Amino acid sequence: MSTHKEVKKITTNTLQRMKMQGEKIAMLTAYDFSFAKLIDSANIDVILVGDSASNVMAGHETTLPVTLEQMIYHASSVIRGVSRCLVVVDLPFGSYQSNSDVALASAIRMMKETGAHAIKLEGGEEVVESVKRIISAGIPVMGHLGLTPQSIYKFGTYNVRAKEDAEANKLRNDAKLLEEAGCFAVVLEKIPAALAKEVTESVNIPTIGIGAGKYCDGQVLVMHDMLGINTEFKPRFLRQYLNMADEITGAVQQYVKDVKANDFPSETESY
Repeated sequence: MSTHKEVKKITTNTLQRMKMQGEKIAMLTAYDFSFAKLIDSANIDVILVGDSASNVMAGHETTLPVTLEQMIYHASSVIRGVSRCLVVVDLPFGSYQSNSDVALASAIRMMKETGAHAIKLEGGEEVVESVKRIISAGIPVMGHLGLTPQSIYKFGTYNVRAKEDAEANKLRNDAKLLEEAGCFAVVLEKIPAALAKEVTESVNIPTIGIGAGKYCDGQVLVMHDMLGINTEFKPRFLRQYLNMADEITGAVQQYVKDVKANDFPSETESY
């Protein structure tokens, strides 16, 4: 029987056991109560309250504009819909980069005001001090390496990262540093599958891939992308499991038609 099915509540320790037993970890984003409830009841292992809320919930071009207050709002909404999975929340851009005091204060606010189980932040060596401070306060931290969307203006492109030796070596070192600092897992985004495999085998903590091939310990996708709500975003790594955009548009068009034709509400739908 799988670890994932045995446990009543998934913790960071559960994920560690899953890596050891070779059982893959399934992670999806969610940003509100209703979807979180559905996703949790479908046996997801981890919900990430992603700063992708900036894109899919607020319509921004990048993840940079979303604020700590907005992330707290989304995270507390998600927590109210969850009974089993682990909930990890992104610390948004600007809430941890300046120094470890600011990072710790942001992480404490996030945990106290939302009831979340862990936080995630982007970067390697640059954020190690902050990671250590946050973990020493008893807050679990998930790392994030490779394509780190909060640094998009530095990269200037959403292309695959760590194809060159120097960047690949930095990523290898950063993964080790994050593990040593006490991270319970690390997201690897948009890096070559061979490098992701190597990193996954070199660390004892779970790796969660997005556009990083099949050898990671788990996978994550943005809910709006995999459900086909957001149709503009079609990277190679995305598998779309539903076409909700068409389903929803069709349902709304039918509703409009029924109202215009005075067909809704009917006698049976009236008091």
